Amino acid sequence: MFKRAWKPIAASIVIAGPVYYFYTSRNQTFELPVRVKASGGQKEIVKKTLPLLPMKSIDSRLRENGLAETHDRPYGVAWHHTTSSLASNDPIEDAHSHQIIQSDDGKSDLLFFTVFDGHSGRNTSQLLSRTLINAVALQLSQLAANTTASLSSTKPFTDGLWALWSKSPSNSTLASWDVPSISSAIENAFVEFDRVLLDAPISILKQAIQEGKLSAQNPVPDLSNNANGIQTMQAAISGSCALMALFDTAQQDLYIACTGDSRAVAGVWKPTEDGKGIWEVDVLSEDQTARNPEEVERLRSEHPSDEADNVVMNGRVLGGLEPSRAFGDARYKWPMPMQELLNQVYMVGNGTPLRKPPKTFKTPPYVTARPVVTHRKLALGDPSSLRFVVLATDGLWDVLTPEEVVTLVGGHLAGLKGTISKSTLPSLVPTSIANAGVDGKAGKQLTRSTKQGLWAFVDDNLSTHLIRNALGGGDENELRKIMSIPAGMSRSYRDDITVTVVWWEAGKEAQVDNITTKSKL
Repeated sequence: MFKRAWKPIAASIVIAGPVYYFYTSRNQTFELPVRVKASGGQKEIVKKTLPLLPMKSIDSRLRENGLAETHDRPYGVAWHHTTSSLASNDPIEDAHSHQIIQSDDGKSDLLFFTVFDGHSGRNTSQLLSRTLINAVALQLSQLAANTTASLSSTKPFTDGLWALWSKSPSNSTLASWDVPSISSAIENAFVEFDRVLLDAPISILKQAIQEGKLSAQNPVPDLSNNANGIQTMQAAISGSCALMALFDTAQQDLYIACTGDSRAVAGVWKPTEDGKGIWEVDVLSEDQTARNPEEVERLRSEHPSDEADNVVMNGRVLGGLEPSRAFGDARYKWPMPMQELLNQVYMVGNGTPLRKPPKTFKTPPYVTARPVVTHRKLALGDPSSLRFVVLATDGLWDVLTPEEVVTLVGGHLAGLKGTISKSTLPSLVPTSIANAGVDGKAGKQLTRSTKQGLWAFVDDNLSTHLIRNALGGGDENELRKIMSIPAGMSRSYRDDITVTVVWWEAGKEAQVDNITTKSKL
C-alpha cells in the first residue's frame, strides 16, 4: 500500500550506488581521545589506538537484536511493528515490551508498546518491561469494572475491560471510557507502580522487624544477604524513563504516556493535489528534563522559594539527574533518614553503600513518575491516512531530529534502497512540521552532525534502519569508528538505543492471532 501511494515520487528517484571504503593494514585502526587518570591523580586526555571492526561484524551487531512482527486482525487492519536495540553500556540499560489484548469477540484490540531507558543500572527498566503494561491494563480494568483491586490482585486484568466497549445505550458505564478518564487511569497506574516500587524494601524491613530479627546488640537488622530485599532495593535506587503507546482500536484512539526523556514521533501521510503527498511530523511527547522550561517551572513551584536556584542546576535536577520524571531514583525521593536507614540495612553489609543525594537535597521528592499523557484520534480504515509511530530512547534523539526520523521511515516504506545523500532525501521524501513539541534537550548539541554525508537504506528492519543511520548511515568510515569503540569507552560517544516502529494498513482481514506478551531486557 505504501509503495502504491508513493508511486509518483518513487518513479522519479535515482538512488546512489553502494559506497565502499578500502583500508590497508595501516589504516585498520583509528585514534580516540580518552580521559585517563594521571600519576598525580588529575585527569588528562590521551589518544588511544583502537582496531576498526569489519563491516560484516558491524552489520551483525546492528541486526542481532532485531524483532519484526505482523498481526492481521479480523477488523480489517494489519499491524506491523519492529524493535531493535544497541548497547553502549555493558549490560544494556534499555528495555522494551509489547502486548496485544483482544476483546472477547475478537473484533477490537488494545495494543501496548513500551520502551524504557534505564540509568544507574538496569534493574528498574527490567522490572518495568515485565510488569508496567499489566499494571496499566489492570488500572483500565478497574475503570471498567469500578473495582478497588490492588496491584497485587490475582484477578485477570481483562475481566470487565471490554464492558465499556459495548455500544448498547443501556451500558451505564460507557461514559467513563473517555479520553480524560483513560488518561487519568494511565497516570494513576504509573504513579501507583512507582509507589509500590519504592515501598518494597521498606515492607521487607518491616516484616523483618515484626519477625523479631532485632537485639540489643543489633538494633538495626542486617538484610544485606536477603535476596528479595537486595533485589527490591536495587530496583528502587536505580532509575528508568518510560514511554508507552496505547492503541484503542474500538474507539480509534492513541494515547502516549511519557515519563522522562524518551520520545514518540508520528508520521502522518497527507495526499496532495499533485498526487505526490507529504509526511507530516507530529511529536507526540515532550522531553521531561531539567532543560524543559515547563519542567523547570513545575519543579520550582513544588519546593520552597529558597531552593529556587538549586532545584535545577546546569540543566539537571539538583545538578545531578537529567530527566525530571522517572521511575525509581529513590535518592531523589526518599527522605534522608529513610535513605540512611535502608543503606545500613541492605547496602553497607555487602560493600555497596548507597550514594548520598546531592548537597542541596532538602525537601524530597524532587522526581516523579507521573507521566504526561497525550491523545490523538486515529483513522485506521482510511487508506489515505497512512501513519506510523516511532518510540525511541534518547540515544536516538541525541543524534537524529524528529523530521529526519520521519523522512527515513517514510523513505523506507516507499521502498528506497541503497544510499542517498542527506541533502537530497528531503526533496524525495517531503515533510512538514505539524507539531514540533517541546525539546527538553535545548542547549545540547546533537552528538554528530547530520547535515552532510549519506543515509543508508540497507536494512529490512525499520528500527535497525534508524539505529544504523543514527550512527553513520551510508558513511561506513564513521559507522565503523563509532561501532568499534568498546564498552566502557563508548558511553562518552553514544548512549544505549532502543527503537520501536509501529505502522498499520487497512483492508487486511484474517483470523484472530494467538497474542502473547513479549518483553526484552
